[in-house]
Amino acid sequence: MIALAHSLERIVVIRATRDTVFRFFTDSNRWASWWGAGSTIDPRPGGAVCIRHPGGVEVAGEVLEVIRPERIVFTYGYTSGTPIPPGSSRVTIALEEHPGGTLLTLTHECPDAAVRDNHVQGWRYQLSVFSNLVANEVNANVADTVDRWFEAWALSDAADRAKALLTVAAPDVEFRDRFSAIGGVAELVPHIGAMHQFMAGLRLQRAGDVRHCQGTAIAEWTATTADGRPRGSGTNLFVFGADGKITSVVGFWNP
Repeated sequence: MIALAHSLERIVVIRATRDTVFRFFTDSNRWASWWGAGSTIDPRPGGAVCIRHPGGVEVAGEVLEVIRPERIVFTYGYTSGTPIPPGSSRVTIALEEHPGGTLLTLTHECPDAAVRDNHVQGWRYQLSVFSNLVANEVNANVADTVDRWFEAWALSDAADRAKALLTVAAPDVEFRDRFSAIGGVAELVPHIGAMHQFMAGLRLQRAGDVRHCQGTAIAEWTATTADGRPRGSGTNLFVFGADGKITSVVGFWNP
């Protein structure tokens, strides 16, 4: 390989564990979901890398290094030879643990500044797409998780309520709305208990589809009394951790 004196670096935080993120570099189906149909990767030193962009541009390369789940290194070039031929640049993707999930650092070493600059926006876009793909896999059951959150609120027994909440939420989950500023399941359980005491029979239920993007979801809800009469409605903003559990909820009541 010729001298690679010019490089670009992109850093993103992905709300997923390193093991989950790394699967996209070792599984051709996941690799293709990122790059485009027909893209493949053989995740071993000397293995072939093929990237087929939806627009028809094809990239070829060779895996140089694989250290699971820390880093993967591969060469990168275009089968057409333009702007650089196969084998003429090097991509390193490194993963570190991060409080928000995984810190991904991508370094693309290039033979000249023009080639480097030509890839800055491309990697900005591709890593944004990648972050979404990984988050979508982690939160594939986001609608079910939201439903189970609301179902936990309907449980009258405190022990059952705590158990149900901990299946979908982190122990230190935060909850805030017009009537709440709560930190942790231990505080949320009796707070919901007060709702049962003063608004007996009130039930929350999701209304419509859940909208999810990169570990944050929006869900509409309705509140009804025991006899089915509407009591209110609103929107919850859910934030999910790297393990797919809810870390915070902010509720907005409709006027």
